[in-house]
Amino acid sequence: MTERWLDRDAGPIVRPYTMTRGRTSAPGPQFDLVAVVTAVRRPDRDLPSEHLAILDACRSPVSVADLASATGLAVGVLRVLLADLRDAGLVAVRLPAQTARVPHESILRDVLAGLKAL
Repeated sequence: MTERWLDRDAGPIVRPYTMTRGRTSAPGPQFDLVAVVTAVRRPDRDLPSEHLAILDACRSPVSVADLASATGLAVGVLRVLLADLRDAGLVAVRLPAQTARVPHESILRDVLAGLKAL
């Protein structure tokens, strides 16, 4: 039976729903792939190894996408675990800056017409 849960090259397989305790999303704001995460303090209690790996990988500021790559976790799983760490006050998340809104097409046409008139 153990053979079923063992990948000969990768070792024991841990199912993603086991890491997130069955959760597929986390409460609160979602983590954008380009949001920057930084560990802000050490945990005061024992944490699962996945949480510790995330904290270790974000000792320096790192994007969520890069964090997923560094830890080998699926982005959906990472987002749930990051929410746990955020709620515990162990990580800070800096969201990407809002992009400027693109002007309406009619305004751009008017500007173009004005430039041509010069």
